[in-house]
Amino acid sequence: MLKADKFYINGQWVAASTSDVCEVINPATEQVIGHIAMGGQADVDRAVAAAKTAFVTFSKTTIEERLALLDRIIEAYKNKMDEIAHTVSQEMGAPISLSNAAQAPAGLGHLIFARKALENYTFAEDVGTSRVVREPIGVCGLITPWNWPVNQITAKVGPAIAAGCTMILKPSEIAPFNALIFAKVMDEAGTPPGVFNLINGDGPTVGVGMSSHPDIDMMSFTGSTRAGISVAQLSAVTVKRVAQELGGKSANIITDDQGFAKAVARDAVGMCMNTGQSCNAPTRMLVPAHRMAEAAEIAKTAMDAITVGNPEDRATEVGPLVSELQFGKVQALIQKGIDEGATLVTGGVGRPEGLNNGYFVKPTVFANVDNEMAIAREEIFGPVLSLIPYTDENDAVSIANDTVYGLSAYVSSDDHEKAVAIGAQLRAGNVHINGAGLDINAPFGGYKQSGNGREFSEWGLEEFLETKAMLGYEAPKADAGDGGGFIDF
Repeated sequence: MLKADKFYINGQWVAASTSDVCEVINPATEQVIGHIAMGGQADVDRAVAAAKTAFVTFSKTTIEERLALLDRIIEAYKNKMDEIAHTVSQEMGAPISLSNAAQAPAGLGHLIFARKALENYTFAEDVGTSRVVREPIGVCGLITPWNWPVNQITAKVGPAIAAGCTMILKPSEIAPFNALIFAKVMDEAGTPPGVFNLINGDGPTVGVGMSSHPDIDMMSFTGSTRAGISVAQLSAVTVKRVAQELGGKSANIITDDQGFAKAVARDAVGMCMNTGQSCNAPTRMLVPAHRMAEAAEIAKTAMDAITVGNPEDRATEVGPLVSELQFGKVQALIQKGIDEGATLVTGGVGRPEGLNNGYFVKPTVFANVDNEMAIAREEIFGPVLSLIPYTDENDAVSIANDTVYGLSAYVSSDDHEKAVAIGAQLRAGNVHINGAGLDINAPFGGYKQSGNGREFSEWGLEEFLETKAMLGYEAPKADAGDGGGFIDF
């Protein structure tokens, strides 16, 4: 039984201010595997005070000092990769093969790329007679989700450290133990006291306390659009910067060519990775109307072959959903798809055969889906694929863009130039061409209700920086003329 009754504040493990606890459930067994202490406003205040004090000195560290700290964090993280992978699998249900191949390594990748961004970034430039400098924004509140937990933690902590910011992390209370391991990484790396602080708690208490705190300068949030709106509203009172990576309902346009069958099979299986619990999952597959029956059969064959089961089994490809709440939501939306008249091709409500416990769902395919149906509009966050017909490429683009979200989009075509041309018309922050995966070199973030701001590499670093103009830094040249005086705005 795992137990975590302390928070990491100001370089020490300290008791929570409340006696409240939260049970952590293994979603594959529905059994309690541990509990965590839940924080209150006093814990937020204590962590923010520590971060505010630490910012005075940490913001003045040199690039070389922060590079050295990131090097130590990277080495400490490497030593805990296996523990992190096992913990993520146990607390949120990711198959151990995925945890070892992607969940834990993604965290290492973000730290490495944050270091690379810091090493190459230009923090000052001269413009006219002014010097423009980029400085750390201040104390940052970081709120991270359960679906790719340590990935999202490091995508924020790495660039915040690189920028010279101090921070308070509130990880998801559903999958919290990986974050506590990460706090040990930060401690073992010799992170100065107060630079990194961790508080467990729920959104209505700790999340609200952070978003509304006058001494937090920036909120970086990953989660649902509903919760992101709340963070933004609370942050607006003190005019914080808010960076958000929110929901998605990504369209996947498959063009009518010889690669059609391969693309449909590949992307049907790919959509199920992490049990479909990815904000950028390509859940709306757009196919030519005259090939709908063919696409349905291909997707059915591919998804029926997926092994659903115990996350600890290395043969498992899809584990359980993270919680009973999520299980109920996905089941309800599958039933909604049936009720609204979509064609159920495979899967459906209920657990897969032979799995009587755990929050397991059947990989599900709907065909002949209208883009106005709930399964095409709402973020299901499960292995549920909607096949939507289109008449021509203009129609496909129109359907793809007909969503309140805009995180990712996908295009597959034998004609690479055609795929790029279609992708250029899609209103999404990331467009994947012909099965291309994520690239930590490139920015990650969305349009519309999928959020604002960008993460990864130098774009992630810039989110944690303020811009200052030092006017008159250099004396004007004699022949520059009279460009002077004050302008009263």
